[in-house]
Amino acid sequence: MPWIILFIASLFEISWAIGLKYSHSFTRPVASVVTVVGLVMSVVLLALAARTLPIGTAYAVWTGIGAAGTAILGLWLFGEPATPARLACIALIILGVVGLKIAGGE
Repeated sequence: MPWIILFIASLFEISWAIGLKYSHSFTRPVASVVTVVGLVMSVVLLALAARTLPIGTAYAVWTGIGAAGTAILGLWLFGEPATPARLACIALIILGVVGLKIAGGE
């Protein structure tokens, strides 16, 4: 169960990171509220998962999924460049997250 909570926390991490772009520096009320709610939910769920998982593993997985997911959505939603080097780096982040999960941490 802590891994599921951590995964959901990571999805909220992605939501608030993407929300920052849509909020236009917190000048758009709806996007700003969604961004802040995503941020709070992300941190609260991370804290719940960290009750059971080692904090180093939980934090690394949380930020890794958040970073990779945000980068992938940046490619899709904002037309950011999908260069081979950029895609390779995203893949490395994902491999690191998978490695942490396989290596244990419960």
